[in-house]
Amino acid sequence: MDYPLLNAFWTMCLIFLWVMWFFLLFRIIGDIFRSSDLNNWAKTGWLVLVLVLPFLGVFIYVLARGRSMTEREVARAEQQQKQLRSYIRETAGTADESARHADALAKLADLKAHGDITEEEFQKAKAKVLT
Repeated sequence: MDYPLLNAFWTMCLIFLWVMWFFLLFRIIGDIFRSSDLNNWAKTGWLVLVLVLPFLGVFIYVLARGRSMTEREVARAEQQQKQLRSYIRETAGTADESARHADALAKLADLKAHGDITEEEFQKAKAKVLT
């Protein structure tokens, strides 16, 4: 069991580099499939290059399309953020609007119950609230 500390450190570095290599490879393959500016033949060519000659293919891909890869990722993140904000506005707005309608109807019912407004006035005000 003679395994020096430096060898353990070197092994950990190699494992880390190996994991990072696969992370980069899968990220590039995902970018190839998500890229809308490439036609199917170009996607196939990049994919073959990256899979057949992985080190050279990844190196060439990063040099040729690295900047646009980042731009596409940023645009995708911004689009997802816009969709999330839109969804939150729609959901929160609907709940808030429903609560306002319910409060207004409750106040109208209370006014009618106390005799402050007539049935006809209640129906007119109710129609305004519901439209």
